[in-house]
Amino acid sequence: MTEEKAVEVDCPYCGETIELLIDASQEKQDYVEDCQVCCRPMKVHAEIDAEGEADVKVSNEDEA
Repeated sequence: MTEEKAVEVDCPYCGETIELLIDASQEKQDYVEDCQVCCRPMKVHAEIDAEGEADVKVSNEDEA
């Protein structure tokens, strides 16, 4: 069973706060997900620490 963490982030394009579900069974994750408001693709970088807390950063696709 996959444990998911709900986290709120601000879209780097439209600025709206959205909720992402992060797979807490994976220590590090990098993927692209569309904003639920403006539908633009954003890069998601998530890390799960030893206590199971998620640190999530999002950026627009053009950022390195």
